[in-house]
Amino acid sequence: MTFGQRFLERSDSYGQLCVGMDPHVGILEAWGLQVTVAGLETFSKTCVEAFADVACVVKPQVAFYEQFGSAGLAVLEQSIAELRRAGVLVVADAKRGDIGSTMAGYARAWLDPESPLCSDAVTVSPWLGFDSLRPVIDLGERHGRGVIVLAATSNPEARGLQRSLYDGTETNVAQHIVDRVAEENALHAGAGNLGVVVGATLTDPPRLDGVGGMVLMPGVGAQGGTMEDVRRIAGGEETAQLVSPNVSRGVLRAGPQIADLRNAVAEQTAALRL
Repeated sequence: MTFGQRFLERSDSYGQLCVGMDPHVGILEAWGLQVTVAGLETFSKTCVEAFADVACVVKPQVAFYEQFGSAGLAVLEQSIAELRRAGVLVVADAKRGDIGSTMAGYARAWLDPESPLCSDAVTVSPWLGFDSLRPVIDLGERHGRGVIVLAATSNPEARGLQRSLYDGTETNVAQHIVDRVAEENALHAGAGNLGVVVGATLTDPPRLDGVGGMVLMPGVGAQGGTMEDVRRIAGGEETAQLVSPNVSRGVLRAGPQIADLRNAVAEQTAALRL
């Protein structure tokens, strides 16, 4: 199956929530953990045990593991493997973007079954041109893995770029990215392997009808996005079923007790059910 089809299948049982696994300094300290590899490992093991049988999607923020070097990446490798063995869909939030053989290297790192970091999907940046993503798109198609492309993010620094018109057309850059993703996904009868990132706090989001793949939607909860925003941005029912609202702090601040984290996932899933 494609990544999009696997998301639809798992969301039937677990809801559409994407839980952010973000071991930043504030969370580690709030959990009474040291900002060390040992603290990172305790955080990650706790999250894996808490989320493995209740979450549809888990999204580790790669940067918070990379900051500890190879030891941190080893913790991430173990966490990804354990979550995937439990059936959770893992989206590695790496936001990689480059050209040629370098992009192919990133693709192999995150989507090749032989890689210890292999995930169900990876976030990528298209700002070197959408076609620079071809190596990761092709590998995702080969293995049925997801490629989630930044399209319309909610950070204010991005607005000037993402709202600018694309190459002399009347289409802005964000909409161009969404439209290119839709073209790639149209090769599949159902939901495809590509997805987009669209912030839930946007007042003028791109049109998502026909995107044909996961819409990862950060900004829900602590950042101010609501379910009304999610439904407004999603548009029709066909797209709404592909939206995965991302919540990080709203779940993690319930920790460090496993039962409390599970309850937080259940509460957020119920609140965000589309």
